Formats: sequence, C-alpha cells, structure tokens
Amino acid sequence: MSAPAPEARSDAAIQLGMRLRDARQSAKLSVRELARRVDVSASLVSQVELGRTTPSVGTLYALVSALGLSLDAVMQDAGQFPSTGTSLRVVETPADNEDGQPWSSEGAVTPLVPSTGSNELPGLLEAKDRPKLRVDGVLWERLTAENDPNVELLRVTYRSGTESCPPDNLMRHGGHEYFHILEGRLNVEAGSSAGTLSAGDSINFVSSAPHRLSNPFNEDCIAIWVVVGRRSHQPDKSVSPVA
Repeated sequence: MSAPAPEARSDAAIQLGMRLRDARQSAKLSVRELARRVDVSASLVSQVELGRTTPSVGTLYALVSALGLSLDAVMQDAGQFPSTGTSLRVVETPADNEDGQPWSSEGAVTPLVPSTGSNELPGLLEAKDRPKLRVDGVLWERLTAENDPNVELLRVTYRSGTESCPPDNLMRHGGHEYFHILEGRLNVEAGSSAGTLSAGDSINFVSSAPHRLSNPFNEDCIAIWVVVGRRSHQPDKSVSPVA
C-alpha cells in the first residue's frame, strides 16, 4: 500500500509541527536531543514535526515544556485552519499586531472586539473567538485575548474515557497549576496523593510532582485551568511525558 499523500495530512497538524520544529531549531536542539529530553523516540518527534502524526496529551505538554513554550504559544502560532476530522484541531484568531506586540487599548482596535466606540472592552475575548487545541479527546480553550507570558488561563474539557498520560508514565513540568471543576468528575494523581474531584472542587499542586489526570466516568469533565510560572523554569532534561 502506498503512503498517504501529503494532502491527506491535517493543516492544523502541519502547522503545529512547523511551530514545534521552529522552536526546536531556535533552541539549537537536534531531533534526537529533544526526543531524549522528553523520553520519546526521535522518529516520533520527526513525525510530529512533519504533521504526519499527532502527539498524545502528555507528549505535547512535554514537548512545549522542554522547548520553553506554552499551550498558549502553540495556539497563538498554529494558524487559522478548520477541523479536518483528525484528533487535533487548532483554531486561532490574531492577537498581536504586525510588530509582534499585543495590541494597545489606546486608540487601537483589537482584532477580537469590533469597534463600538466608548463601549469597547480592551482584552475582551468572546466565546466564539476562543483559540482551541484538541488532542486525544482533550480540548483546551484559551481564555485570554493574547498569549500571556506569565500565566496560562484555560477552559479544559476531558471527555469521558480520556487521560493526560498512561498510569505508568506520569507527567512532570515546571510551574504551579490550579484548577476548578465546573462540570463532571476527574481523577487526579499528584505526587503520592490521589483522589476524585467533582463539580465545585478545586486543587493546586507543584507541576514538577509526577501527576496524571483521567476521566473514567460516563460524563465529560469541564474545568478552569491556571498554570503559573511554567516558562520561568528552565527545561528539565528529566521532564517525563507520555509516548
């Protein structure tokens, strides 16, 4: 059987792969070195960069962490492409001006908010304009109008049966994370502790502790997620993701 034509690949997956490749090259890392740092095969990294495969939740998180990026940055730069039926979907609206700087609220019309005179709200992000990233049934929606270098504020949906990583390969990365469950339930393992969070519950933990999130329940889980200080940490060569 012949290999799939390049056109069969998702535009979103291709753009994501290009973003990761550009970041790797800017960091002067080889494919083999990046693969070593996130404990996956060099072949997998290459396939992801070429847009021929989509990474698992944990692998994507580990890649952006090792490259000093964030999910915000991946969404910011992944382009404007519709869903093509693959497991990965990236939708974005421009947030920066032509100089690469955030749009000023003084005299500038942001691309996310129509000009309505004195009623315009700087920094407003309407629900329909949220940048989205979907991998393996987990959906991240950015809740800030721009890619914020200090904090990742996300609405995350873990569909029934999804997980961040396998039970035998927990995630670790820099920063501190906080989340609040809006709907459904989510199993959380962090360090030596584990439990089930329900709607209304909140938790926070240091992200360098091995952790895993999973939804074995029948209903989807929706949560508000905040990650602080992840990019202020130097990438750890022992970052442990999922293959």
